[in-house]
Amino acid sequence: MVLTILDLLYHDDYLLVVNKPAGLLSVPGRGEDKQDCLITRLQTIFPDALTVHRLDMATSGLMVFARGATMQRTLSELFRVRAVEKRYEAIVSGRLASSNGEINLPLITDWPNRPLQKVDHQLGKPSLTRYSLLACDEANNASRLSLIPVTGRTHQLRLHLAAIGHPILGDALYGEVLSAPRLLLHATSLSFAHPINNEVLNFIAEPLF
Repeated sequence: MVLTILDLLYHDDYLLVVNKPAGLLSVPGRGEDKQDCLITRLQTIFPDALTVHRLDMATSGLMVFARGATMQRTLSELFRVRAVEKRYEAIVSGRLASSNGEINLPLITDWPNRPLQKVDHQLGKPSLTRYSLLACDEANNASRLSLIPVTGRTHQLRLHLAAIGHPILGDALYGEVLSAPRLLLHATSLSFAHPINNEVLNFIAEPLF
């Protein structure tokens, strides 16, 4: 049964919160081999489930889904106005010069090399990531970071960290895929006010790396 495959943290008549595993698409891709995805699995149990936001296939962690089109619009607006607090954890190459900081680099799609994104100081959209150091692994020259994407650009965390010389381990697009068995990036926490009763919902899913 699909329920045994899904890590469903919360559900009510309006929304769902799921811990997505790494290696599973959020939504269907192109081609018959890319139809298995989180939203399709959810819809076998909750036929009215609709996508609100996405995580990269290689990224694990928390996602929220709407139940019905009206709630999809409402939750999408919460993300648009940054009323959803998101935090990620990642393990990156090297030791950052500062224990806390910001990465403020404008990003745009690298059209000839899609799905890659790139830093573009003329045409890129403003993109801001805040980070803090959680731990250092001196033996492996790696750092565990807490990341807050203030904006939500495609591949923002991956590209921002690679751009400052600290790619996320296991990143096949912006780093060295052989540095880890998977992309070491996980959406650890989500916090937002329930659109119906205004109750503050806080969800945490610790990474498995």
